[in-house]
Amino acid sequence: MPTLVRIPTPLRKLTAEAETVSAEGKTIAEILTHLDQTYPGLNERICDENGNIRRFINIFLNDEDIRFLQDKATPVKEGDEISILPAIAGG
Repeated sequence: MPTLVRIPTPLRKLTAEAETVSAEGKTIAEILTHLDQTYPGLNERICDENGNIRRFINIFLNDEDIRFLQDKATPVKEGDEISILPAIAGG
């Protein structure tokens, strides 16, 4: 079941500049694993050394922040859209 994943500009060098990619998995964790297998180095930019999503990275499933769902255990179904967004700070 391929899922559309939107890749932010800073990470596109790892996806050959692709804005969107397909990934397979039944949960966000499985999607992230598949993405890292397909695009090596992507996971270390998204997750910390303990495997947790970095605090400055937001992942949305159909416009819902997964931190308010089941985090990496959030189920993904066919037709879902995932967006990876780095947090933006300013002053």
